[in-house]
Amino acid sequence: MSDSLVIIPTYNEIENIEAITRAVFNLKTNFHLLIVDDNSPDGTAAKVRELQKEFQDNLFLEVRSEKAGLGTAYIHGFKWALHRNYEYIFEMDADFSHNPTDLLRLHTSCKNGADLAVGSRYKKGVNVVDWPLHRILLSYGASFYVKMITGMRIQDPTAGFVCYRKRVLENINLDSIRFVGYAFQIEMKFRAYLSNYKIEEISIIFRDRVRGKSKMSSSIVNEAIFGVLKMKIRSLIQKNRF
Repeated sequence: MSDSLVIIPTYNEIENIEAITRAVFNLKTNFHLLIVDDNSPDGTAAKVRELQKEFQDNLFLEVRSEKAGLGTAYIHGFKWALHRNYEYIFEMDADFSHNPTDLLRLHTSCKNGADLAVGSRYKKGVNVVDWPLHRILLSYGASFYVKMITGMRIQDPTAGFVCYRKRVLENINLDSIRFVGYAFQIEMKFRAYLSNYKIEEISIIFRDRVRGKSKMSSSIVNEAIFGVLKMKIRSLIQKNRF
């Protein structure tokens, strides 16, 4: 039995899913892996079921009926993990933009006292590879904007490569999380920040996906820009009930 679960949400990741699964299981630490698939038409879930025959005790699959957003996929995975009493719960992309070996560093950070460890692209400058300049500027600018609005001193508040201690997720009302796109990552960190959990950033190198298509869209960007301001105002009004 492992005390650590990596959650990977997928939609049309057939080109990456086997490689990322094997990369996680090749690590020295015994991680379990949960794939939350949004009924991918490309056969992602079928490939996971095939891999489960090889990794039957470590690889798990939850298939949702339709594409319903990154945030709801992670919340589905969080509840699954809490029900099974995992102590360390990770978020990671399927496309190798996050290096699986960095799971070990996030894990160590939480074992050494952090409540939330963030794989940060911007802790030490800009550690992003193969992104066009306009996307780097958008991402870095979004991080600056979030810090300005929320007061968080996290250099990469939109990061999607993180490790949570169980107690953090237990004490966040997951059913009240409002965002479903990348702003979900901001809201989760903001909730942890307001609850005074210890947040530590671990510098990573982020690489653009090589295979498959990005899920970024204008609606996701708009949610992050306008939603963060609403989130901050709501936290001031509701205070302890946020």
